[in-house]
Amino acid sequence: MTLEKQLKQKTYYKMYINEHENMHPIRVLGEVFQEEAKQDVPDLSSIRFAQGEVYFHHKDYETAIFKWENIVDELEPWAKKNTADAYYELGMLSTAEDIYTAIKTDNSTLNAEVALQLFSLYIERGKVDAAVSTIKKTIVTNPDYPNVTEIARTFFEEQQDWDNAIELAVTEAKRTDSMEWFEILNTYIKSGVTKSHAPSYFSQALILLFSLDKHKFEQLVSSLWDSYKTEESYFAWLSEINHLLLNLDINQDENWTELSRLHKETYFGLIEGKYFIKVLQDFIPDLLTNWLRLADQANVVLSSAAVLSWNELFPASISLSIVNDAEKLISMTETDMNELDECLSLFDSIMNWAQAHDMGKNYRIKWLVDQLVDFDTQHIFITGLNGTGKSTFLNTILGEDLQDGPTSSMVMFTHAEDCEVTEITDREIIRLPDFSDFQERMDRRRNALESMIEFKLPNVFLQENRVAFIDNPGLKGAQQYDRYEVLKTLHVADSVLFVLDANTPFTEKEQAALSQIQELAPDIPVHFLLSKMDTIVGEQEALRIFDETRSLIHSYLPDARVFAFSSQYDNGQQLKELTSFIHSIKNTRNIEDKRLAKLLFFIRTTIASLLQKRIDVENQLIESVRWNEEMLMKLNGAVNQLKDTEVQKTNTITKSYGAIKETIKEDISESIPKMLKECSSLIKEDSNFSKIHLELNDEMNRRIQDYLEQTVMPKFYRSLQDWIEYCKGEFQQSQEFLNEMGEGFNQMYGEERIKLECDFKVLDDWRRDTDRMTSRFQLENVNILLRRTPSQFLLKSAGKLFGALSQNKALLFNKYKAFVENEDYSEAISTVCKQFFQPFELFEKSLERDITLFFKSPLTTLTGSVEEARSGIQTNQEMLKKMNTNPEIFRDPLTLFEVRLRQFEWMTVAGKGMQTIY
Repeated sequence: MTLEKQLKQKTYYKMYINEHENMHPIRVLGEVFQEEAKQDVPDLSSIRFAQGEVYFHHKDYETAIFKWENIVDELEPWAKKNTADAYYELGMLSTAEDIYTAIKTDNSTLNAEVALQLFSLYIERGKVDAAVSTIKKTIVTNPDYPNVTEIARTFFEEQQDWDNAIELAVTEAKRTDSMEWFEILNTYIKSGVTKSHAPSYFSQALILLFSLDKHKFEQLVSSLWDSYKTEESYFAWLSEINHLLLNLDINQDENWTELSRLHKETYFGLIEGKYFIKVLQDFIPDLLTNWLRLADQANVVLSSAAVLSWNELFPASISLSIVNDAEKLISMTETDMNELDECLSLFDSIMNWAQAHDMGKNYRIKWLVDQLVDFDTQHIFITGLNGTGKSTFLNTILGEDLQDGPTSSMVMFTHAEDCEVTEITDREIIRLPDFSDFQERMDRRRNALESMIEFKLPNVFLQENRVAFIDNPGLKGAQQYDRYEVLKTLHVADSVLFVLDANTPFTEKEQAALSQIQELAPDIPVHFLLSKMDTIVGEQEALRIFDETRSLIHSYLPDARVFAFSSQYDNGQQLKELTSFIHSIKNTRNIEDKRLAKLLFFIRTTIASLLQKRIDVENQLIESVRWNEEMLMKLNGAVNQLKDTEVQKTNTITKSYGAIKETIKEDISESIPKMLKECSSLIKEDSNFSKIHLELNDEMNRRIQDYLEQTVMPKFYRSLQDWIEYCKGEFQQSQEFLNEMGEGFNQMYGEERIKLECDFKVLDDWRRDTDRMTSRFQLENVNILLRRTPSQFLLKSAGKLFGALSQNKALLFNKYKAFVENEDYSEAISTVCKQFFQPFELFEKSLERDITLFFKSPLTTLTGSVEEARSGIQTNQEMLKKMNTNPEIFRDPLTLFEVRLRQFEWMTVAGKGMQTIY
């Protein structure tokens, strides 16, 4: 045993007792001590050191400390360390710590032992930071010291100090090239404790591991990839691993299955539409480059197609050498990948994205795609010009008169156990409960081509031949656009059956329509049905027409088949012949490949239509803003016109009412004075002049009451009724003006949105109020002759003083008579007028308010429309701003869908040689 090992284990004392193993060590060392003490220059330090070890092992720590305190030779540092150990065992941790930290030595073993003891002491005292610092320092200075890294790893894991644990694993893996430390690191990564570390932290370790064990390298990269996948640092990881792999010497023959899978999943995850292209352009080219370099056999075609499709849409983003490699690989390598399922997955992604972005349900295109994956059914597209007998042919096959004329929508007839008719549009799927509903759809012309009808019915011919007939509106007119609208669903068909009229077969219009069909779908075979053969007189003539027509058709389409049909022929025999004809034209060869091509076509047209929808939406928003601005201007003008009308009608009506009132006042002012003066005839020479003034006052009030009630009030009532009729005319004039205004706005809106109906109940209220106020009038007694004017006072006084004297009566008679006839009754008239018009004061004051109520509803409607137009402008402008500020929100996902589409299109030529590619 080496000296250092003895010192570490405190077995130095065994050097003295090897020859005396049967004696107790203390006795042996005592005897050795006595012998050494007898020497001239005794060396007792080493013996005391050994004695201290024995006492320590026998837990006599105080004696051991006493022995070790006097060591002054080369064993002194170990003695101090042992002394600290003894204090440690005695539980005097502070003293032990002081001694440990005071030891200064160049001996690496002693330093390591002191550090490990300090490390344990710090843990026991709860000084975790000091323990961490001590063990890390020990690893740096003496990493190969036995168990030091294992002790540190255990401690870090117990403390869940993952930063230091990870640092230890990475450092030791790079220092020792040990697979064990790489495995430990992989365990940490899988447990998720490394996610907070920057991806670049592991790069050097990965480079080293690549040179040591490529399989372990792949495992570690896979663990890191999975751990960063859901973190914000994911893109940083992709950048780091891309750079790392680009600089490694990767041999594709080493079968990087896991890395190939990770590249595939990552690529498709990145291009599913969640990220902007400007972000992806930093990662995708390198990612695809690396994928192509390490793709396993199952992914060679897929990675090559991915490289080529990305490079097509983003030229020069991938190096030319990689693009050339991809072309070579895809030309030479066949694929057994289920491309149809992958394409359907892409189609579903597009549909889900469109629905999430308010681009509609798109039920129609979904239905068309569903027909493509029905491999048990052949779809025969039946077309032709109007009047060629297409409907008659279908009714004959279907066994009932379902078509009484050319259809306005596309209808697909298929076999089913029960009859079921469904209309499919982009927005909804509608079950048609009755045959009359189906006929109504057939007769409808507006937006008919925007819907399709699936007609399921029990039919032996369709069932046995496993076909579905797709009937279409006739190809009327020579306009290519009209025909395109009919033929835009042509690609769902496996073959086309073009119906010709035997009386005028294969005309120029039909040849033009055929050219358009071949232009739209050159891979779909076209065959012909020559209908109305029964209208041809003579069998020879019928054969001649058939042969000439077939020859003419073959000059255009040599492989086309022609079938002669007549509704008058023997039905059973004709159906047998038609069955043979249908079997001969069924396009069953490589049907999956052909349906895949059709699916790719529909995906491409769907992407294009969604892009067009984006343009249409923007144009609609621009037009909506313009239209609403125009409407806002007109509506504001209408509001101002209505307010002006209200002011004008208020002035007119209130003035007309005032004029009536003034007329009545004038009548009262003119008639009552005369009436009062006529009361002078009531004064007689023999009147009782002491009471005459009272009698006259009462009579005057009575006459005023009679006059007002019998003459003035009826006249006022008639005037008010005429005034109400006049107001009605004014209101009706306003209503007519508003009706014209509302009609004009509704024409602009294209719907009955604005109703400007005034409140004519105002007139009813006025009639009720005027009836009530003019039904009866009771004049309160007016003091006409009892006032305190000087003349009246004198007359009344004189009457009282001289009324009894007969010689004075003549004088009083004349005076009273003259007074009544000449008196100014203006004050009394004023009082009478005030009483008479008092009930009408509130009515008069409310006229302006009532006229406002009359116009309130139209004004509310117009102001509401103003706010609606203003809100529409603001909302659409905000949407436009959003669309123009971030056009990539809409554009980028569709571009990425197109990348995926091109990828599948590239895969369709896999293994077919460079000639096919070029």
